[in-house]
Amino acid sequence: MGSEPIGAAKSDAQNSIQVLDRSECLRLLQETRFGRVAVRMPDGSPALRPVNYAFDAHSQSVVFRTGRGSKLHGLLMAGRAAFEIDGIDPAAHTGWSVIVSGVTEEVHAPSEVERLLMLGVAPWAPEEKPWFVRLRAFSVSGRRVRGSGGEATPQRR
Repeated sequence: MGSEPIGAAKSDAQNSIQVLDRSECLRLLQETRFGRVAVRMPDGSPALRPVNYAFDAHSQSVVFRTGRGSKLHGLLMAGRAAFEIDGIDPAAHTGWSVIVSGVTEEVHAPSEVERLLMLGVAPWAPEEKPWFVRLRAFSVSGRRVRGSGGEATPQRR
């Protein structure tokens, strides 16, 4: 037997990791519509939830809609959250991810809600989701794994 742990994946020695600059991360945020929001709940436990969203370049924010419940409560109580998007190509072993962290807030001002409605953030889930939550992108980072053939544009999820 070799020295590799059982089930260890072999990495493709031809792949490389590229750190994405803020402008590339923001471009990917604008082109993608599905991600995951992570918050610390009031009891200290983490919560990770999928959301459809829009990136609001005007406020440098990820915006999504929600209804009453634990996700909204956790977001507003925590005041901070993280958000992640990614795209992968499993066959080529390439992909990218962008992580945003910042302050969360519920949007109440009618003029701001009207402006956000124009971004096209419509809930996918059948429940009513009348509240807008904004996550200001104070910290944005991203990475891309490139294949040996220079592949850099995996499918977006």
